[in-house]
Amino acid sequence: MQWVREITPDAGRQRLYRQAILITVLGNLLLVAGKGIAAYYSDSVALYADAANSASDVLYSLFMILGLWMAMQPPDLSHPQGHSRFEPLAGLVIALAMAYAGYEAGRVAIERFLSGGIAVEPGFPALVLLFSAALKAGMYLVIRRIATSVTSPALAATARDNLSDVITSGAAFLGVYGSRFLHPLFDPIAGAVVALWIFRAAFEAAHENLKYLTGAGAPPELRHRIADVAGKVPGVLRVHQVITEYVGPQLIADLHINADGRISLYEAHHIADSVQAAVENVDEVDRAYIHIEPCEEITMAEFPPCTGER
Repeated sequence: MQWVREITPDAGRQRLYRQAILITVLGNLLLVAGKGIAAYYSDSVALYADAANSASDVLYSLFMILGLWMAMQPPDLSHPQGHSRFEPLAGLVIALAMAYAGYEAGRVAIERFLSGGIAVEPGFPALVLLFSAALKAGMYLVIRRIATSVTSPALAATARDNLSDVITSGAAFLGVYGSRFLHPLFDPIAGAVVALWIFRAAFEAAHENLKYLTGAGAPPELRHRIADVAGKVPGVLRVHQVITEYVGPQLIADLHINADGRISLYEAHHIADSVQAAVENVDEVDRAYIHIEPCEEITMAEFPPCTGER
């Protein structure tokens, strides 16, 4: 007896995951080393805040590797719907790591502000920050493209974090130059701006991944689009219920359809299989489960009745 639906791993999807992980880990390791050295020798609070942000990026990269590896495991008896919820769990850890980086950056910025700040000599720190902004911009574009291709909330959170890093590096750059040519307090003020931006990005990442973790449903327009696709399959008289749930980032659709109660079981089975194939062909849907019932026994009215237009 087959207790778990067999799902063949997608080789192309796994290749894209590995590519995203490699880019993220190597890029973040390079940046945390460069920023850490520059912050140590320049004593810039803004650069320290940006280095702390990059350190959190390295930490979340490790959690992302574990989370994505777990998410790609096939369904088994302990997880019959698959392991895809591990992916938004990794995304939530990423958000927490970002929040801690924001706290650390804000704490140091406030301390430096209260002490009056110092004038930071540009040069090497400025070059590091410009290189960081350029590298993170490239990482954002690549990771966002991959995240869209594989519908990955963890990679989407990573892409957003890369974009926020471009902005934080820019703020730190302005703080370094401002402290030297305008006022020493420009450096801690820039550090505080970096911290606030990190908190903003962390909140957005946490909000999205909590949706996937708590089994939220699809928006009404997608649910009705799924019903419309199923309703066009020959033999379907009505789609009277569509229940959707995110199992991790993958959308599961549970449909109740109506057919003529006088047809044979073979015909009903063929209709159900056709509906399943049509619904799973919708880009946002990973799996579909179809319940077929005679039209006369159904009185629910979320979608149009059997008699009349679908």
